[in-house]
Amino acid sequence: MTSDFERRYGTTADVDSAVAPFLSHRSVRRYTDQTIAPELELSLMAAAQSASTSSNLQLWSAVKVTRGEARDRVNALCGNQRQVQSAPLFFAFLADHHRLGRLAEETGANLDHSEFFTMACIDAALAAERMVCAAEAAGLGACYIGGLRNHPAQMKEVLNLPDGVFGVFGLCLGYPDPAHPAAVKPRISPDCVFFTDAYDSEKGIGDYDERMAAFYAEQSMNAGRWSEHSAKRLGTDALGSRITQLDDLHAIGMIRR
Repeated sequence: MTSDFERRYGTTADVDSAVAPFLSHRSVRRYTDQTIAPELELSLMAAAQSASTSSNLQLWSAVKVTRGEARDRVNALCGNQRQVQSAPLFFAFLADHHRLGRLAEETGANLDHSEFFTMACIDAALAAERMVCAAEAAGLGACYIGGLRNHPAQMKEVLNLPDGVFGVFGLCLGYPDPAHPAAVKPRISPDCVFFTDAYDSEKGIGDYDERMAAFYAEQSMNAGRWSEHSAKRLGTDALGSRITQLDDLHAIGMIRR
């Protein structure tokens, strides 16, 4: 039986049994109709808030978007993605300067330095990933949605976001549909990612193109070489409306310096 470690890297290794479940993460885009119990939902939110947060500033928030008109409006701005529409739970994770900013005004301080925006994005990502780990331990599947950043001004209106709050990504949660299983995707080999004492710029991506080509073929995806596919996604055309993101951040007071 192929292990998740082998699926990730194409080689076998002894993996600590306590750590092994974390290697099985995959983006789940199809869900059953089973609802998520309120007590589990509350537990997941508590798990998210239990994540590390820089200086305990807690510069993030999240909006749960319920299915129906609210979800339809958000999904349209995200590019009309099936998983956004169907997920039992959908959260919009936010970099939030508003809550602390109101307190900072009393002392004449402000949060419009780029460092605070970086901190807010990291806080949101750490919280969401802690929620995902907890969700997967409870049998749920998850999928992150970068499309939440497609139209910041419209998303701000739809979610009633005050100035100083920016939608970083969405998160879909639900019980995976066994009829449409998601695959564990290969990753770049650890020796090309983890270095000792100094960065090794000669490492490159190792055999990743070859392993991803096999994965694409297995999944009936006509994506070509990973390196070429990824290079195309770095072009300005691929950014679409996100090309103006810095202007949008200035407009809502997230970054000024």
